[in-house]
Amino acid sequence: MSTTATSTFSAHTSDYREGVMLNICDLDILGKKIVEDKQSMDISVEYYGGNIVCREEASRLLAEATIINMAGKNIVSLAVELGLGSMDGARIISGVPFMIVFNM
Repeated sequence: MSTTATSTFSAHTSDYREGVMLNICDLDILGKKIVEDKQSMDISVEYYGGNIVCREEASRLLAEATIINMAGKNIVSLAVELGLGSMDGARIISGVPFMIVFNM
C-alpha cells in the first residue's frame, strides 16, 4: 500500500492536554458510514472535517500530532510509510483501515 502524490485528506486538529490531536481521513470517505456485519464507523464531517490537505501537509501534521485518529487506505498507508504504526495495528472495516496512534 502506498500513497500517491495526488492523495488528498481532510484534517481536523485540536489542542489536547499538552499536545495536539489530529483527526484525519482520506477525502473520498469523508461523510460516509462504513459498515461490515455489526461493526460500523461514521467518518463524520464534525469529527474529521476541517482543512483539505495534500500528502506533504498530511505528513507534517502526522509528525507533529501527539494523538492521531485516522481512517482510510491512503492516510493509514502514509502513516505506516512514516513509521508511525504498522498494518497489524489497523482495524479494517469493509476494506477501510482505521488506526489510532499515540505519538508521545
